[in-house]
Amino acid sequence: MTNQKQAMMFGLATVLLWSTVATAFKLALADLSPLQLLLIACVASVLVMGTILVLQGRWRLVFQLRRGQYAQSFMMGLINPCLYYFLLFGAFDRLPAQEAQPINYTWALVLAYLSVPFLGHRLQGRDIAAGLVCYAGVFVIATRGAVTDLSFSDPVGVAFAVGSTLVWASYWIIATRDTRDPVVGLFLNFLFGLPVIFAAAVATDSLHFSLTGSLLAAGYVGVFEMGIAFVLWSYAMKKAENTAKVSNLIFISPFLSLVFIWFILGERILPSTYVGLVLIMAGLWLQQKKAAQKQDAAAGVVSGGG
Repeated sequence: MTNQKQAMMFGLATVLLWSTVATAFKLALADLSPLQLLLIACVASVLVMGTILVLQGRWRLVFQLRRGQYAQSFMMGLINPCLYYFLLFGAFDRLPAQEAQPINYTWALVLAYLSVPFLGHRLQGRDIAAGLVCYAGVFVIATRGAVTDLSFSDPVGVAFAVGSTLVWASYWIIATRDTRDPVVGLFLNFLFGLPVIFAAAVATDSLHFSLTGSLLAAGYVGVFEMGIAFVLWSYAMKKAENTAKVSNLIFISPFLSLVFIWFILGERILPSTYVGLVLIMAGLWLQQKKAAQKQDAAAGVVSGGG
């Protein structure tokens, strides 16, 4: 099996897991607060990523970083998992899954925009067009199709969802300067973020919860969304000979996610959700096409020089 085929398999497995997490979020939030979900999921994620590092024989790398990199782990842990997942879970707590999930996918576009001032990238016409199309979709979803009324279904929930995209994009911009092993880095971010989440739970009396199915859903979120999915996607990117083809797999996820949302959660999928989601995916496709063209051009230069 070629590396590209392996990359596609890892990518598809990741997309399948990503497609289930919106449903898992809502199942967990049925009996848990966003902070309780964050605490349980973070504990599960730390355990699973630590186990992965042990099984891979890379546990020693956790203790071989410079002092400044441990401080970096704490600072990045405040962003992810602490702030990012608190906003994301807050959005899912207030909005139907079919609304919160598509909005969250616009983080890739936010990343492109933030890369202009922080990474020195150039903003082109296609970036602006992609943004207009994407956020037209967000507007349709947030207003449930009543775009002329300018009435949002839940302004705070929408603000949380949009805010989570800003935080997540900012995290990845900071991560461009991160020289740690990806899995080790994420493990330490979550490990250093866990005491902060625990302290917040103690301060808000969020340590008391019932033993229900929501706990299993929260564990699922930690194990798969925060842990295994990240590792699988890292493998996909590492083995990919054409990363654009693997990245395009993410366009499957939001549509497949709607199937789980409808079938498991029983949400009636609104026409506005389909319209908004198609607009968001169209905008992201424009953005991905630009990245794919750059990669193809680079590949042409390499092959031509060889």
